[in-house]
Amino acid sequence: MSKQDCPCPKFKTMCGGQALIEGIMMRGPKKQAVVVRKPDGELEVQEKELKFIKDKYSVLGWPFIRGVVNFADSMYNGVTALMYSAEFFPEDGEEEEEPSKLEAWLNDRLGSEKFTALITTLAVILGLCMSIGLFFLLPTLLGSLISLVFPGNMLARNLAESLLKILIFVAYLALCSHMGEMKRVFSYHGAEHKTIFCYEAGLPLTVENVRLQPRHHPRCGTSFLFMVIAISIVVSTVVFAIWPVYHPVLRFLAHLAMLPVIVGISYEINRWAGRHDGPVTRFFTAPGLWLQNFTTFEPDDSMIEVGIRALELVLPEEKGADAW
Repeated sequence: MSKQDCPCPKFKTMCGGQALIEGIMMRGPKKQAVVVRKPDGELEVQEKELKFIKDKYSVLGWPFIRGVVNFADSMYNGVTALMYSAEFFPEDGEEEEEPSKLEAWLNDRLGSEKFTALITTLAVILGLCMSIGLFFLLPTLLGSLISLVFPGNMLARNLAESLLKILIFVAYLALCSHMGEMKRVFSYHGAEHKTIFCYEAGLPLTVENVRLQPRHHPRCGTSFLFMVIAISIVVSTVVFAIWPVYHPVLRFLAHLAMLPVIVGISYEINRWAGRHDGPVTRFFTAPGLWLQNFTTFEPDDSMIEVGIRALELVLPEEKGADAW
């Protein structure tokens, strides 16, 4: 029997993943794998060995600092994998276009690998700017309107911004969940969670075993993003209660300055909650698990097969080496 053919004790793994366009990316302690089901039904596999910057600069692996580093790394690798999966599914009627003069010049100057890295970096920066604008700048600007009703009332303004952050975040997820193209991505998201749960339960990785698992996982990126929103509410409320800032631009810049601290705290709480079970952890993970009703759907068997294949590729040779 192989290492996946017999039941093993339950444990929590550091392996995790991300849903892609008709595929799943999985990351283990040493390897990353991207598995995409192509239009012809065959599986396309991309594997690579992982290199961690904390191995070179140990300070970047320290608590709170590692949260910011891992967040940036996850965004970059996630966008790279998403762009890779999209290559197999051009839009209907889309024809291959000749690269623009700027693209051709950059490709000649930088080479294909550096050019791809540049495009990915720009995509990450753009996505980050859009997220900051939607979940931080917009609530700050809308919250400033409360000053017209309650001038000088910092408590009312903090409360308004907090409610707006939550409402905008939930509305954004709800809107995405109703988009036709996103529904299949979110189904692959469910397959990723179910596969991880099956492995953590010590069961053989079969379609039948994976299908029975829950699709809501406490270490999901959705839960982490909600934790960022929740911690930002707590931190900004405390900071602005001590140092009141009313001007919307200055207030937004203050939010921006606090963001690395917020991400660092959120990562540590999410990491702790994902490694423990109990009433306290259930309290912290409950909102994120509920929000996964928007971001995870039940997968079909073909999606589960992709999840199983991706996870098997990143499991370490040494049993238990991926225990979290």
